[in-house]
Amino acid sequence: MTSHFGSMARSICSLQGRLLAGLVMTWLVIVGVVLALAWQFGKDLVDEANLAHLRYESQLIADDMTEQVERRLSALERLERSLHDAEPSEISYRLSHSQVLLEWFEGLMVTNAEGRVIADWPEVPGRMGLDTAGTEYYRMVRHSPWPYVSQPFVGRASGDSQVLMLVPRFDEQGAFAGMVGGMINLTRGGLFRRLETIRLGEDGYVSVLTARGDVLFHPHRSTHLTQEASPSAADDTMALALSGWQGESITQGADGTPNLMAYRQIWPANWIVKVAVPQAQAQEPLGDFLARLWWAWLVLAIVLLITMRWLVRRLLQPLHRLERQIAQVGAGERRYLELSTGMQEMRQVASSFNRLEHERLAALEHLRDRQAFLDAVLGSTPIGMFVADLKGHLNYFNPALLDLLGLDGKEGFKDWWERIHPDDKQGTQDMWRHTRATGSDFLRQLRFLHPDGVTLWVEVHASQVLGNDQPLGFVGMVKDITERRQQEALQRWEAEHDPLTGLLNRRGFERRLEEALAEYAKTGTPSVLILFDLDHFKPINDEGGHALGDEMLRRIAQVVAWEVRRSDHVARQGGDEFAVLLPSCTLKQASEIAESLRRAVSEVTVTNEGKTYNITLSMGVTALQEEDESVEAVLARADQASYRAKAEGRNTVVITTPDDDLIDTLL
Repeated sequence: MTSHFGSMARSICSLQGRLLAGLVMTWLVIVGVVLALAWQFGKDLVDEANLAHLRYESQLIADDMTEQVERRLSALERLERSLHDAEPSEISYRLSHSQVLLEWFEGLMVTNAEGRVIADWPEVPGRMGLDTAGTEYYRMVRHSPWPYVSQPFVGRASGDSQVLMLVPRFDEQGAFAGMVGGMINLTRGGLFRRLETIRLGEDGYVSVLTARGDVLFHPHRSTHLTQEASPSAADDTMALALSGWQGESITQGADGTPNLMAYRQIWPANWIVKVAVPQAQAQEPLGDFLARLWWAWLVLAIVLLITMRWLVRRLLQPLHRLERQIAQVGAGERRYLELSTGMQEMRQVASSFNRLEHERLAALEHLRDRQAFLDAVLGSTPIGMFVADLKGHLNYFNPALLDLLGLDGKEGFKDWWERIHPDDKQGTQDMWRHTRATGSDFLRQLRFLHPDGVTLWVEVHASQVLGNDQPLGFVGMVKDITERRQQEALQRWEAEHDPLTGLLNRRGFERRLEEALAEYAKTGTPSVLILFDLDHFKPINDEGGHALGDEMLRRIAQVVAWEVRRSDHVARQGGDEFAVLLPSCTLKQASEIAESLRRAVSEVTVTNEGKTYNITLSMGVTALQEEDESVEAVLARADQASYRAKAEGRNTVVITTPDDDLIDTLL
C-alpha cells in the first residue's frame, strides 16, 4: 500500500503528472468561470426577459381595467343624461328600468345637489334619504365636472369592500344638481374576475391598489380592506408608483427577498396595477440548466483526462533526459547542457537554454556592479528616490524618501502600499501593472497616509532601467505636492462659491443646473428650480448699513441651507437674489419645500439701534420641461414667476406648471 501511494506521489510530481494536473485544473477553472459568467449574465438576461414580460402583462391588464372603468363611467354618463328631464318622482322608476347596468354595478343611486340620496336601485333600507355631503366623493364630484371613482369603503349592509363610480348632474343652467353613482363590490363583483384567472408561476401575483396604497384586489387577501407595506420600508418604487410612476424594477419584498415588479396606472380610476414575480422563481430554470451542464462537462472532463494522459505519456518520453540535465544545471552540478539527441527540437532547446544561461550570468554580474553604483548615488541625493525589480517589488528607498514618507528602513517596503489612501490604491496598482507590462513610464499623483496622521499628496514618477537592451528594473522619484494640491482645491472652490454666504455663486449654480437639464433629457429625472428675491431688503442696507445687510444675507443663507435637502443646491445669484435647485423632485414636493422656506425666512430678523428688521420672499417655482433647450429658458421662466409673486403682493410663492398660461399661487 505504501509503495502504491509513493508511486502516485512521484507521478504527480513528474512533468507528465504536472501537465495532466494543469490540464485538469485549467479545465475546472474554465468550466467554473464559464458557469459563473453564464450564471451572472444569464441572471441579467433572465431578469430582463421577465421584466419585459411583466411590462407587457401589466400593460395588458392596465389597458383592460382602464377599458372596463371607462365603460362603466360612460354608462353612468348616459344614465345621467337620461335623467335630465325626469321629475324626482320618476327617477326611481327609471333606475328600476336600467337593469342592464346591474351587470356592471351592484347598485345605483342618485343624489340631489345637497348630497342627499333621492333614489336607489335595488332599494336598500336606510339608503333613501342618506346624507352623503360629508363624504370625500361628494366633495370631489361637487367641485369637479369630471367622473370620479371613490376611495374603497366597507359597506354597511354587506360588510364587503366597495367603491363608488360617480358622475355629476347639472341642471339646464349648468349648476351642480347632484350625483349619479354605481356601486361595485370588490369582493363578489365581476370587475376583477379576470384577474383571478391570471397565473404567474407558483408565487407570482397581480394586485390592484389605490393611489394611497389600499389594496383593491389581491389573489391571497381577505375580504377586508388591507394596506400595502410602507413603501419606504419594503419597496422604494411603490412610493413612486403611488405618485404616478409607471415602470419595472427589481426590489426587495416585504420578506427581504428580491422580486421583479411592474407598475401601470389606471388613470380614469386613479388605481395602480402591480405585477410581482419572485426573482428566485424567475431564475430557477437557469439554475437547473447550469446544473445539468456542469454534470455534462464533468463527464467530458473525465474522458479528456484519460485521452490526454495517454497522449502526454507518449509525447513527453524524449524530454525526461532534458529534464534531468536542467535539474543538474539548476543544482549547480553542471554549467551548461550537453545533450546528445537526434531530435532537432531538443538541440534547439538546449542551445537556447545555454545561450540564455550565459546571458543571465553576465547580466547578473553587470547588475551587481550597477547596483553598487546606484546605491551610492541614490543614498546621497536630497530627492526621494526608490528602486523596484521587474516584478514590481520595491527593494530600495533612499533616506530622503524614508524621511518624507515617515517610513521605517526595514518595514518601509511593505508599508508603502499599505499607506496609500484606499481611494487611490486600486488605481495606483492598476497603473503599476500596466507600467510593468508595457515598459512605459509610471506617472501618478496620489495620497499617502503619513504615520503622524497627516495625508500627503505626492507625485510618483518611475522609469524602466535597461541593460543590454534588456529591462533590469525600475527607478523612480517622489515629490511632495501637498501645498500645490491644496491651493488648486481652494481656487476651484472660490471660483464657484459666494465669499459672503459660502453658497454657490451664479457660475457654480448654472453648471449644476446644466447637469440637471442634461440628466432630465437623458433619463427623464425631474428637477425643480426656485428663484426668490428678498422683499423689504433695501431699508436694511439704507438704515443699518451694508454690514447689517450682509449679516441678514448670511443668516438667510444659513436658514435656506438648513431647510432644503442635503442633495439640493443653494446659490446666491447676486445682490438679494437667491436660487435653489431640487434634483429628483416633483412640483408637489417643491411647493412644500418652497412654502417651508418662505415661513422659515420670514422669521429671520436683525436688530439695529433698537429697531428689528425682517424680510419676506417673492418666490418663483418651475420644473424642468421637455422643451427646455438651455438653462436660460428655465431661469427666465422661474424669474417671470418671481416677478409675478412680487406683483401679487410679495411674500408669495408662484408655481409655473407645464402649461405656461397656468400659474399656481401659494400664500
